Amino acid sequence: MKRLVIIILIALLVLGAGIYFLDQYWIHRYDSLIEREASLHHIDPALVWSIVYEETYFSPWKKGRNGEIGLMQVTPTVAREWAAESGLAPIEQRTAMDPEAILRDPERNVQIGCWYLEKADQDYRNTPGREARILAAYNAGPSRAAEWSRVPGGSPPLQEKEFIERIDIASTRAYVTSILQRYHRVKSAKKMSPARAGLIVSFGTAARVTRQPLGWPANFSSPALLASRLK
Repeated sequence: MKRLVIIILIALLVLGAGIYFLDQYWIHRYDSLIEREASLHHIDPALVWSIVYEETYFSPWKKGRNGEIGLMQVTPTVAREWAAESGLAPIEQRTAMDPEAILRDPERNVQIGCWYLEKADQDYRNTPGREARILAAYNAGPSRAAEWSRVPGGSPPLQEKEFIERIDIASTRAYVTSILQRYHRVKSAKKMSPARAGLIVSFGTAARVTRQPLGWPANFSSPALLASRLK
């Protein structure tokens, strides 16, 4: 009987270790891609990683209910804007013809998502707690983020906590809070041992929340606002 119990315990330990290492592979297999594109677009890679975790848990095939595609849930509208700004005719033509194919490619998806984040970041680069504003723009649209960030002339900018309290869409507030919590954990984990860091990143994060705020029209997609509101 004791032998059977020992065998079962060993099997459970092996299974648990296998699940853990599989999870580590899954959530870190795009690290080099994220690091490269985030750095090129002047965005903290840890923030981009946290967004991908929230949006799709690193599943490049996922498609959102409003047409968002791929790792960072980018819309075809945003892809076309990115292609037009690139100035490369072949890319623009290919994106116009089949934006979904472009966005299903993890490299292009992260590249376009980071481009989008950089454009949002331009409005808040010297603002305290700018990450919260970038996330709000990513989720609810740049105009809403600007509205929540607005203060009377001559007043100091809102601190991160004050800005988050201004967000009057519950799901966006939850989205911003969840990603920021994960982002800060990832930043802290980098200062720890690899084993401890992995545990924090894998199991110490908040649950993912719905990206699209409740009550929006069914045909509305926040990244689609980029074309009209980020320029």
